[in-house]
Formats: sequence, C-alpha cells, structure tokens
Amino acid sequence: MVTRKKISGSGSMDSAGDIFDSSLNLEETHYQEGYKEGYNHGIATGKEEGREVGLKTGFETGEELGFYKGCVDVWNSAIQVDPTRFSSRIQKNIKQMQELIQKYPVMDPENETVQEIMEALRLKFRVIRAALGVKLEYNGYPKPVDIEF
Repeated sequence: MVTRKKISGSGSMDSAGDIFDSSLNLEETHYQEGYKEGYNHGIATGKEEGREVGLKTGFETGEELGFYKGCVDVWNSAIQVDPTRFSSRIQKNIKQMQELIQKYPVMDPENETVQEIMEALRLKFRVIRAALGVKLEYNGYPKPVDIEF
C-alpha cells in the first residue's frame, strides 16, 4: 500500500499522488469493467442457451411420450377388436404403461419423478415388445447425417 504525506501549505504532494493513483488503479479499473461486462453477457447468453436446451429437451421428451402413447393406443385398439388377441399379462402391462403415461408430469418438468417414470415407461415398453415378439424400437427424431468432405 502506498502512503502519502501531506506537505503543509502547498499540497503539491497530493496532486502528484493523484496523478499516479489513476495509473496505479488502471489495471484494477479495467479488470472490474471487464468482469461486469462478462457477467452481464453471461447472464444474457446463459438464459438464451438455457431456453434452447429446455426447448430441445422438452421436444425430445414429448416426442418419446407421444411414441409410447401411440403404441398403447394401437394395442388398446387391437384389444377392443379382439379381446383375446393378447394374454392377460400383456394386457396388464399395456394398462400399466398407459397409467405411467397419464402420471407423467408434463406441465411440471422439475418434478423429481420424471426420470423415474420415463425409465419405468422404457422398461415396460421393452417387456411388452419382448412378450409380443415384435422388433419395434423408439429411435428418436431423425438426426441430420454428418457429411464429411
């Protein structure tokens, strides 16, 4: 820390010290300005990136839920046409899958049960698929193919 002595009367040491103070504090001033700019920029871009990630994740989740709902609807339609089409065990699994879909908190993505329910849906889907002996899979939304030159 720099200490200055004030000379009585003229005060010339203070004015010379003030000139050097601005030079000595220049680095700190620029650091603080840069920090403030960076912080503000981070807040703005963080919100934007968070929104984009949220939309993408929400779309993917909705798409997967829709796929499972479509499967359940088709299986239930087949059961209505021919109630003996599937065994009672398969019908029970289809009903449980339908209940899981209805239980999924679509409007509350921060609900702690979302992962648990989604994992249960995936498992139930695999069980039904295996019991029916079908090669049905959820692959997600088609991703663009990377072309290398």
